[in-house]
Amino acid sequence: MPRFLMQAQVDLTVLRSGVPDTVPGRSVNVCERGVAAIVAGELVTGESVGVELHLPPLAEPLRTRALVRYQDRLRCGLEFVALSAEQRASIRDWAKEAKATAEETSVSAAVNPGKKKESEAARGADSPIGAKPPNTANRKPRRWWWLVALGLLLSAAAIWWWHWNRAWDELEFGLRSSQLSTVEKPRAQVPAEMMQKLLVHRVEPVYPAEARRERLEGTIALDIVVGRDGSVLRMHALNGPDVLASAAMDALRWWKFEPYRINGEPAVVETTVAVEFKR
Repeated sequence: MPRFLMQAQVDLTVLRSGVPDTVPGRSVNVCERGVAAIVAGELVTGESVGVELHLPPLAEPLRTRALVRYQDRLRCGLEFVALSAEQRASIRDWAKEAKATAEETSVSAAVNPGKKKESEAARGADSPIGAKPPNTANRKPRRWWWLVALGLLLSAAAIWWWHWNRAWDELEFGLRSSQLSTVEKPRAQVPAEMMQKLLVHRVEPVYPAEARRERLEGTIALDIVVGRDGSVLRMHALNGPDVLASAAMDALRWWKFEPYRINGEPAVVETTVAVEFKR
């Protein structure tokens, strides 16, 4: 998934002790899967946050939910979990417009020196006889230094961009590896009715616009693995259209259960849940 360099305002909303807290920040790059940002506060890896991303061409900010995948001092990596097709299109449209603006700027910079030379030649033709010609010898070193500075700046930007993308890729790979390695095998299959009694936080799914247009509805059954802390570690849908199953899994990521105990100790267990979609 391509990432686009973007310096834009990002406001994060974090629910702490039942009270929403707003953390301001500024993005570094953005793609259709997530955003890298520098924020004015500490976040917790695995924490869910609300995101308001202010893309320059849009009148309204892009609002969605995200999961904190990386946090180091004030730098964080956020993975979008409920980005609609319209929001993805907004990111692509912003990238096209930003690229077109950059190209126009570079073309203008290339044309202006020629216009400057023409204007200087015209002034030289109109100058009175005996006037001293402009001293162009002193301008050459300045132009040379300007080119050197521009080359160094471009080189530094390329190195920084390569380093950031490499670090981001390594971070994503490490997170996936660590998550897969830390998930234990379920110790028991718990009936759905019993796990429903342990449910302490439920997030209702967002009815997808695509499913609404196609008049899709029904109940999606999912097999899930609940960790020692009561969070949902793994899941997969057992039936239903992909668009409804994906919406159900997006909501299940935020469900929270009381830990299921075996011999008094919290244990990793497997159960089945059902999510209903009605028009």
